[in-house]
Amino acid sequence: MIQQSKNIQKKAFTGIICSVILILLDQFTKYLAVQHLKDQMPVVLWKNVFELSYLENRGAAFGILQGKQWPLIIFTVIVLIIITYFYLMRIPSEKHFGLLNGIAILFFAGAIGNFIDRVMQGYVVDFFYFRLINFPVFNVADIYVTVAAILLILCLLFYKEDDFERILPTKKES
Repeated sequence: MIQQSKNIQKKAFTGIICSVILILLDQFTKYLAVQHLKDQMPVVLWKNVFELSYLENRGAAFGILQGKQWPLIIFTVIVLIIITYFYLMRIPSEKHFGLLNGIAILFFAGAIGNFIDRVMQGYVVDFFYFRLINFPVFNVADIYVTVAAILLILCLLFYKEDDFERILPTKKES
């Protein structure tokens, strides 16, 4: 029990350090977007393909739930609790599960990055825009969540059933 507690503390420390670094990067890029892009014409990096364009997103991904701050805040808190529980209590610390632990950290950092904006400003600062495909404007925190989701799908495809059994036991022991 004491060893398990030490493992959880070590894992929590690692998760906090990694998350803080990722969140700081996200917040710094948003700060730069506010300082250099707000009230300006978009900065074209690749004509008709990619640009930096300031947007205050008052909804969630793809503009859903526009102006519904409280439901988004409550949903984010629930998601953060679930991510934290799985990261600390369910996903083993072994090297084999390193990718899943990294995925949890990416999800956590992405959720917190946008949560900070939503709570402090009432909107999320977005600034990356793929004009070529008219993709919704997004930010670094969104990249974390998207990369985490793609990696999670890959894990679902390549991890073995026994691996998932260790995270979410379904067999009842008699």
